[in-house]
Amino acid sequence: MRLPIRLLFLCLSLLSLPALAAPVTGLYQVREPVADQQPESRDAAMQKALQTLVLRLTGDAKALQGAGLEGLRKDPQQIVSQYGYEGDALLVEFDPGSTDRQLRQAGLALWGANRPAILTWWLNESPEGSQLVGESQSASALLRDAAQHRGLPLRLPLADLSEQAVGTTDVLLANDPQALREASERYAADALLAVQATESSGSWQATWRLWLGDEREQGKAEAADQAALADAVMLAVAERLAPRFLVKPGAAQSLTLVIEGADLGRFAALERLLEPFAARLQEIDGQRLVYQVSASPEQLRAQLALGQLQEVSEPLDAAEPVENPETGVTEAPQVKPRTDQLRFRW
Repeated sequence: MRLPIRLLFLCLSLLSLPALAAPVTGLYQVREPVADQQPESRDAAMQKALQTLVLRLTGDAKALQGAGLEGLRKDPQQIVSQYGYEGDALLVEFDPGSTDRQLRQAGLALWGANRPAILTWWLNESPEGSQLVGESQSASALLRDAAQHRGLPLRLPLADLSEQAVGTTDVLLANDPQALREASERYAADALLAVQATESSGSWQATWRLWLGDEREQGKAEAADQAALADAVMLAVAERLAPRFLVKPGAAQSLTLVIEGADLGRFAALERLLEPFAARLQEIDGQRLVYQVSASPEQLRAQLALGQLQEVSEPLDAAEPVENPETGVTEAPQVKPRTDQLRFRW
């Protein structure tokens, strides 16, 4: 594969990117509240920032407590690029390379920056009335902050008059999400999150459901205020999603990946999806792309599902019929499909 051809694909594809998994911006930047700027408060906030980061990258609340990260717990600043104060918060920039290296050396599986774009239908219900949170409403800031804190790409509906009729408890918590899917088509998201948040006796409770493809996750959360509730829901969602996309050390194998039906508009998005797997483009043949990747088949299938790619059966290699020496009958050979090659198409 000659480099100029690859660059041509990349440059042209940037003109018309489809909606696929969204790269999380600021994945290694963490903001944590701090009481003051004294060293003790700073160190406590730094520890909390490290916990938040490790949870973002692993989806495991206990990951930081492993023996392999003892040195990092004692001195988080060894992977910090810079930090500073913004208002009542400590803003910490972690170095991506150093962070990933230490976590992988500790044997942890990591979730890359390309994650499912989540369209969130969030209904707030209080004694003052009900409100579907739209992207331009003030309440949306709490949801965006919570999603950013937990490393999730968030999208919100417009919440216009037509969508207010969809954003009801009956629709959001229905077992069949068809009505919600139809209302969500205009946003081209990867996953749907439906939340009913209710205020009662000065606290907030939420019931949520998450659809990724045909699979559903669900849960409940409770918090003292709306900001804490949003964070609790986004944390729960991140913990449910992460295991599907973790790249596990030692689980990867060398695979040949064949993509059929590719075009210029899909090339850059495909490159982003394959980034966690050290993908190397080997061949371009019309609308057929051949990559060499380092991944497990399960990891690859989960990641490519974000791009709405469908797996297709591997065609068997042609082989000559053989004669059975015992019966003298010519039989078709038993050819097994390759286990080191996966094929997908749009």
